[in-house]
Amino acid sequence: MADMLDGATTTIYLKGTQSRLELVSGLGSEATIYNSTSGNGVILKDYSGQKLMITLSPQDWEANNKKYDGIVFENTNENSVIAGFNCRKAIAKLKNGSSFTVFYTTDVNPANKSYDGQFTTLAGLPVQYEMQSGKMKFKFTLAKINYDPVPSSKFEIPKSGYRVLTYSETKK
Repeated sequence: MADMLDGATTTIYLKGTQSRLELVSGLGSEATIYNSTSGNGVILKDYSGQKLMITLSPQDWEANNKKYDGIVFENTNENSVIAGFNCRKAIAKLKNGSSFTVFYTTDVNPANKSYDGQFTTLAGLPVQYEMQSGKMKFKFTLAKINYDPVPSSKFEIPKSGYRVLTYSETKK
């Protein structure tokens, strides 16, 4: 499993109140499209030829990100240069007692921070962070920032080709 995720990439597209987060790995791909004005979103999953679209209402989006409610970032005295950015190290502490390390820069601060529930209260842009999922530990590092305009088509929700499920159906 770890080998299948080695070299995986995450790409984040931001345009106004819209965001799209794409994860591509050897296992398949996922994309989360979210509109912070309406509060609605979808998760598109494409694994082994099975294509699922999970619809999220504003309440579903909140429930999906509930684990990050009350997250606190405690700065350390450690600084580093990562991907050409001056970064500060912080320890993110969640209400469930878990924590993770994040290096962030204040040189870039996106106006739309709702693209990822874990970083809405971070004082800058996450440049590198580590997370644990079960027994596996993942390290994400910013490779580049592209300031070119993002086409509106990136935020269009497909009309066909996916099996559609509601968020509550995926929780059963």
